[in-house]
Amino acid sequence: MSSFRLLPACLLLAAVAAAGCTVQPLYSKPEASAYAAGGGLQALNSIGIKPVDTRAAQEVRNHLIFAFNGGAGQPAAPRYEMTLKVASIKDDGLVTQVADENVPSAGTITLIAEYVVSDAATARPIASGRRQITANYDVPRQEFANVRAERDAENRAAREMAELLKLAISQELRRAG
Repeated sequence: MSSFRLLPACLLLAAVAAAGCTVQPLYSKPEASAYAAGGGLQALNSIGIKPVDTRAAQEVRNHLIFAFNGGAGQPAAPRYEMTLKVASIKDDGLVTQVADENVPSAGTITLIAEYVVSDAATARPIASGRRQITANYDVPRQEFANVRAERDAENRAAREMAELLKLAISQELRRAG
């Protein structure tokens, strides 16, 4: 008999716990809330990304500009400014060819990105972080094919890095409000 008395109390406790849940999808349509007022994905289109100096960084920057603004380019008067540094590390470490050359047949490109998003008016940092992504590629015997495979791997890593940074920055901006 006591378990029947405990059941309504457990149901009431579960309902109270579920009412306090504030989980919502990151890519959902914004409603009239703090999310729409300036956090998360809504703030991404007000980020201006400063120029970069390497090819890998330029690839990541181009993908970020497209991802932040849906292909519309950078904002004319950005609310936030982003500083981006990307390092590219090439590793030809895997030797698997069974031939006289004894050269690597697979390579790895690792991109390491460091970013700081700051308020454009006050220069106060809002979000910062460091992310790393790796892309593998085959190393063929032909030199041009080898260079092209390496470039394709770097482009692939840059695209994935931009998606990773977009997600990280939107989460941090949402937390900052």
